[in-house]
Amino acid sequence: MSATDSTAGVLELRGLDVGYYKDLNILQDLNVKARKKQITTILGANGVGKSTALKAAFGFLKPNRGDVVLENESLLDIPTHERILKGLAYIPQQPGVFKDMTVEENLQLGGWTFRKDKQQVRDKIEANYERFPVLREKRKQITGELSGGQQRMVEISRTLMAEPKVLLVDEPTAGLSKMLAEEVYEMLKMLVTVDELTILLVDQEIRQALKIADYVYVLELGRNKFEGPSQQFTDLEKAFWVGG
Repeated sequence: MSATDSTAGVLELRGLDVGYYKDLNILQDLNVKARKKQITTILGANGVGKSTALKAAFGFLKPNRGDVVLENESLLDIPTHERILKGLAYIPQQPGVFKDMTVEENLQLGGWTFRKDKQQVRDKIEANYERFPVLREKRKQITGELSGGQQRMVEISRTLMAEPKVLLVDEPTAGLSKMLAEEVYEMLKMLVTVDELTILLVDQEIRQALKIADYVYVLELGRNKFEGPSQQFTDLEKAFWVGG
């Protein structure tokens, strides 16, 4: 696998040292590029810093060294809520829907930043119903009554209300059945092929992630170990060996 890639990234993590304590870095000199209109996937064993990378990208954690760059602009001094306005969105591992609210109320919350423009809110909701027709059918239903896959659909739709350029997606199928997980992966692939979004995905489901990924990074102990186009990862046992 090549250590470098000349393809420019929409979002780049450059030489990141990141930890939850100043003198204890979980990530060390991490370099990742989320390529335009592609799914870039970060893989590795539990505890290697995959989710930490997304939190640093979104501003939940401040790097001790390195830079987070979105479309050639450093985000280091930009707070999370302003990163959203610049086109960065984050879908956490644990579902973040409001289960006691209806599907449509959840989507309305996604349009909070332009809530005074009621027509724009309606247009964005309609666009999501076109994207995911099942949500139109269930728009008045309490979100907590939906299946796990449909709740993920609501969460993704609410995130898309802000028209992000880059989605940070953390373990999107955690806790879902195989059938529902496949639905979620299809959703993510559609967002790239149809909506032309850029996705940086963290996942434990190696085989499924490789099916939809365009480019892959494998971490070991918080550092880059392998990287390359997904089709290069044919020997899974070798590619995902993380120290025995």
